[in-house]
Amino acid sequence: MKIREVVVTGQNQVELQTAEIDAPVLAPHEVLIDTEYTFISSGTELANYTGREPKVFQKGAWCEYPWRSGYANVGIVRDIGASVTRAAPGDRVFTYGRHASTILYSQDRLIAPVKEGVDAAVVAASRMAGVAMTAIVVGDIETNARVIVFGLGLVGNLASQMFQIHGCRVIGVDPVKARRELAQRCGISHTVGGDANEAQAQIQELTHGELGAITVDAVGHSGVVMQALRATANHGQLIILGTPRVSVPGDLTDLLSETHLRWLTLRGALEWCVPMYPDIDNRISQWGKQQTIFDWMARGQLHVEPLISHRLKPERIKHAYDGLLNEPNVYTGVVLDWSFS
Repeated sequence: MKIREVVVTGQNQVELQTAEIDAPVLAPHEVLIDTEYTFISSGTELANYTGREPKVFQKGAWCEYPWRSGYANVGIVRDIGASVTRAAPGDRVFTYGRHASTILYSQDRLIAPVKEGVDAAVVAASRMAGVAMTAIVVGDIETNARVIVFGLGLVGNLASQMFQIHGCRVIGVDPVKARRELAQRCGISHTVGGDANEAQAQIQELTHGELGAITVDAVGHSGVVMQALRATANHGQLIILGTPRVSVPGDLTDLLSETHLRWLTLRGALEWCVPMYPDIDNRISQWGKQQTIFDWMARGQLHVEPLISHRLKPERIKHAYDGLLNEPNVYTGVVLDWSFS
C-alpha cells in the first residue's frame, strides 16, 4: 500500500515522501488508520528539525535522521488485527500516530474514541493538552494555590488553563505580547512580560511578595528554570514541564542552594513516565488524561481551538515548520489536513 508521510531528512530539511507499507494481513495487535488530521508539536518536532536535539545525530536514537515525525493523529479505522479490542473498523480515533496519510498503529499505545459532531482538527490539537496536563499530574496542588507559568506557547497556555480549572490563581509569564494576549483570550487574566528582572518585579507586585506556591517552566530552557526559581515561594514546587535541550553556562550551586535552603521541591514532568492505560488501583494514565481533556473541552472549560492559527495541507510541511520556527507569534499552532491524501 502506498502512503504519504512526513520525513525529517536532516537539519532544517523536511519532505513529504511516498512510501510503501505492508498491510494485507495485520498483526494481532495492529490497527490500520486512515488519517484525517495531525498536529505539529512545535517543541519536540522543531527541536529535531533544527538539530537542537543532539540525539538526531546519534546512531540508533529514536529521532535519528531520517526521522518520521509526528505524534498527534485523528483518523478513521480501516481494519484491525485479530486481538484488537480498543477500536473497530469505521471508528474515528485519536492516537499518538505520526504525520502520514495512513498509519499502522499498535493498540498498546493510546487509542481514544472521538465523539460525533466535534471538530477532528481541534481534537488533534488537544494532543498538546496531554503534554501540559503532566504538570497537573505531578504537582501537589493546594486549595487556591498561586501558580506562575513561564512560557505561554501551546503547552504553557494549556497548562495555565488547567491550573485555573483546578481553582488556582495563575500568572502567565512571557516576553512576547502576542502570546500574552492569546493567553488572556483563553481566560488567563494575569500575564506579565519584560525581561527576567521586570517580570520578577511584576510577579512580586501581583503576589504581594508571596511569589508562587507552584512555578512551571513550560519552555524547556535551563535559563528559564533559574528564572522560575526566583519566583518560587519558600516550601514551593518548581515543575520542569518543557524538556531542557540547550546547554546554559552557570553555577549549579545556585539551584541546589536555593532548593536546599528554602525547602523547595523540584519536579520533572515528562509525560511518557505516565502509563498508557490504567493499571494498579486505576492510577492516572495517558488514557485517563485524554478523557479528562475531552470532558473539559466539551464543557467549554479548556480552550484549544484559539491556539490553532493554520490548517495546512501536508504538501506545505516545510512552510509549516519554518513558520513555527521563524514566526512563532503568527504560527501559534498548525494542523495538517490529510482529508484528500
